[in-house]
Amino acid sequence: MNQTTANLNRDMHYLQLLSNTFPTIAAASTEIINLEAILNLPKGTEHFLADLHGESEAFLHVLKNASGNIKRKVTELFAGDIRDKERKELCTLIYYPEQKIELIKAAEPDIEDWYHITIHRLVAVCRDVSSKYSRSKVRKSLPEDFGYIIEELLHERTDDTDKAAYVSVIVDTIISTGRADDFIIALCNVIQRLAIDQLHILGDIYDRGPGAHIILDTMRQYHSWDIQWGNHDILWMGACAGNDACICNVLRLSLRYANLATLEEGYGINLVPLATFAMETYGDDPCEEFIPRLLKDNTLDEKTMRLTAQMHKAITVIQFKTEAQIFKRRPEWMMEDRCLLDAIDYEKGICQLDGKDYKMISCHFPTVDPANPCLLTPEEELLMQKLHHSFRVCEKLRKHIKMLLSHGCMYNVSNHNLLFHASCPLNADGSLKEVTLYQGKKYCGMDLMHNIGMIIRAAFTTDTDAALRQYAKDYFLYLWCGKDSPLFDKSKMATFERYFLTDKETYKEEKGYYFQLRDSEEICDRILDAFGVKGPNRHIINGHVPVHASKGENPIKANGKLMVIDGGFSEAYHKETGIAGYTLVYHSRGFQLVQHEPFTSAADAIQKGTDIKSTTQLVELSTHRMLVADTDKGAELRSQIEDLRQLLYAYRHGILKEKK
Repeated sequence: MNQTTANLNRDMHYLQLLSNTFPTIAAASTEIINLEAILNLPKGTEHFLADLHGESEAFLHVLKNASGNIKRKVTELFAGDIRDKERKELCTLIYYPEQKIELIKAAEPDIEDWYHITIHRLVAVCRDVSSKYSRSKVRKSLPEDFGYIIEELLHERTDDTDKAAYVSVIVDTIISTGRADDFIIALCNVIQRLAIDQLHILGDIYDRGPGAHIILDTMRQYHSWDIQWGNHDILWMGACAGNDACICNVLRLSLRYANLATLEEGYGINLVPLATFAMETYGDDPCEEFIPRLLKDNTLDEKTMRLTAQMHKAITVIQFKTEAQIFKRRPEWMMEDRCLLDAIDYEKGICQLDGKDYKMISCHFPTVDPANPCLLTPEEELLMQKLHHSFRVCEKLRKHIKMLLSHGCMYNVSNHNLLFHASCPLNADGSLKEVTLYQGKKYCGMDLMHNIGMIIRAAFTTDTDAALRQYAKDYFLYLWCGKDSPLFDKSKMATFERYFLTDKETYKEEKGYYFQLRDSEEICDRILDAFGVKGPNRHIINGHVPVHASKGENPIKANGKLMVIDGGFSEAYHKETGIAGYTLVYHSRGFQLVQHEPFTSAADAIQKGTDIKSTTQLVELSTHRMLVADTDKGAELRSQIEDLRQLLYAYRHGILKEKK
C-alpha cells in the first residue's frame, strides 16, 4: 500500500467517525456556522496566580473577585448610577453571597425591595460577564435549578416595553415563592464562574500557610484550570510517592512554621509517633535553633512551643540522613558534598565546608554515630516506617496528587505565553544548559521539561520498569534541591548551614544563570524560540522568586518579555516583599498586572465590605480587541472547521452517504 492510499484510508476512517457525530449535510453545516461565529467572539479572560503557599483565604478571595475583574465590571456598569458604598456591597455579595445575604436580612427593613433591586443589578452584571461567550457555553455554566430562568433574564431586557411585564413577573415570582436567596446565590456563582475562562496556577500550592488542602478541594470543583508544578508541590508529590527525604522535608517545613493544619486536619497524618520520639530523644535539649516561626495569629504556649521545637529537630536530623542516603545512591547527581553530617567534627563542634572549618551553633546529635553519621537508629527507622505508611495510605492526599498530575506539567504554552514555575537552566553565555537525566541521557529546554515530567509520572505508574520507578521516586529530591533542577536552580540549599553554622556567609545560595540573565530580552527570546512560542507579543510568565516591591524591584522584565508574579501570597514573605502577591489578568484588551496588599480575613470582607487593596498596572494593551480567532482555541476550531468542510465534500460527492 503506497503512502497516498494509506493517507486516504486514514482520512476516510476519520471522516466516518466524524459522520457519527454529524450525520447529515445540515448537521455539519450548522456546526461550521457555529464554530465560525465562535471565532469572532472576544477572547476569554485568563487568570494567572503563583506561589499560593497554603494561603487559602487570600486565594479564595482572589479567585472570587477575579483579581479585581468583577469590581471593574461593576464600576463600569454602575458608575454614576449608584453610590460607591452600594457598589462595594454588590461586589461583596457576589464574592460571598450566602454570608452577605444573612447579614443584609438582619439589617434591611424592606427585604422585598432589596431583592428586586439586587436581582436586576446581578442580572446586569451577569449579562456583561457572559457577553463574550456563546449562548451554548453560558447555558452549560448555569445551575440546573435556575438555568432556564437565568437564561431568560439574560436575554430579555426591562427597557423592551413588550417584555418588561414578562421580566417583572419572573422576578416577582422568584421572590413570592421564597426562592430569592437561592436564586441570588446561584446568580453570584455564575458571575464568578464566567468572570474567568481559564485559571493558570504557576506552582507552589503547598507549605507555609494552613490551607493547601482547602485550595485543592476548591480546585476539584473549578471549571477550567492548569498548574505548572512548583518545587513545594514536587516535595508533596515525592512524599506521596514514598520518598522518605521528601516526607521529612514536608514535616520539617510544617513544624518550622508551627503549621500542622494541612498535615493533621487536611490529611490525617499521625504525628504522635514523631512527638513521642522527639520527647524521648531531645528531652534535655533546648532546641533553640528549632523554635518555630509563628505567623499571623498563631500562638503557642511554652509547652507546645518546646515540643514543636523538639519534633522540628528530630525530623530535621532524620532528613539529613535520608537525603545523604539518596545522594550516595545517586553519585551522578554530584551532591555528596551535601552529606554534611559526614563533615562534622563532633568532638570539636566544627563543620568543614569547602576546605574551611566553621563553628557550629550546637553539636548535640544523640542519634548520630560519628563513624556512620547517615545511618538511622532503630528508633528512627521505626518512626520513618510509621510516617511513610501514614503518607502512603492517605486517600485524600493521593486524590490531590492525582489531580496535580492530571491538570499539571512542568511547563505550558498558552496563547503565546510560556508558563513555568521557576527557571529554564542556562549556561553562562545564555545558551540552554544540557542536564543529565535517567541512564545518562541529556536534555535541555523544552525536551528537558518534558522528560522530567515523564519521570515524575513514572513514580506513580505501576507498570513502569522497577529501576525507572525507583529513580523517579529518588528524583523528587533532586528536583527539590538539585543544582540543575528547573524548580530550584541554585548552587545549594543551605538548610543545614542555617540551622547549625554561625557564619552567615555559608547561608548564601548562588542563583543559577537563568535568574542572572532573565532581564535580557535576547535571552528571553532565545528561550521562547526553544519552546516554539510564536507571535510578536509572546511572554514568559514565572513565579517562584518573590519580587521585592518595597525595594523598587519591577515584576516586568526584559522589556516586557518576562513577567514575575510571585509577590508573596505567603505571610512569611510580607516583610521581605512589602506586598502580598501579584496576579495577572489577560483579557481581550490585553494584560493587567495586579499588585495586592495583605488580605485581612474573609470575615472582614463580608462584614465590613473590605476587599484586598490592589493596584492595577496595564502591562500591554492590544491594538485591537483580541478574539477567539487569535488564540490557541481559535487554531483548534479552524482545524475542526476544515475537517467538517471535508466531511461536507464527502457527502456532496457521494464518497459518504448521509445518515438520514
